[in-house]
Amino acid sequence: MTTEIEAVAAEAELDAIRRVVDVVEHAQNNELPDEFLALFRTDAIWTTGGGKRLYGLDEIAAFTRQVLPGGMRGMSMRFELEHVLFIRPDVAAVKLRQVYTTPDGLDVGSPLWIMAKEDGRWLLTACQNIGVPDDEEVAPGRPVFGAAS
Repeated sequence: MTTEIEAVAAEAELDAIRRVVDVVEHAQNNELPDEFLALFRTDAIWTTGGGKRLYGLDEIAAFTRQVLPGGMRGMSMRFELEHVLFIRPDVAAVKLRQVYTTPDGLDVGSPLWIMAKEDGRWLLTACQNIGVPDDEEVAPGRPVFGAAS
């Protein structure tokens, strides 16, 4: 049984994770590589939506600085937080829906981020983005399940 104190603590951690999601969304929409890169551990791994595997912050930074400036021209993107699973109090699996609004319509991705809390900050640690089938609908307002029990 979860105590009220544990529930409040879990909600505080969810809020901190939501803030990281918001910063990623802001950084991508506004093409701010430094803001985005500040959210990673130095040994992070990232797999792009196109399947490119990046190991370590140096590779992630080089790729980001190459593609982000100009990469959002004519588009916008938003995240929907679908699910958070706390593997440990300081490690979380974060499932998102990423919805791009493009001149051709919506394009949907399905990122999974493993985040680790270090020195009081949640950092992106191991992340992968994949596309979703064209027939899958965007589902705004999905609740975040499994975050606190």
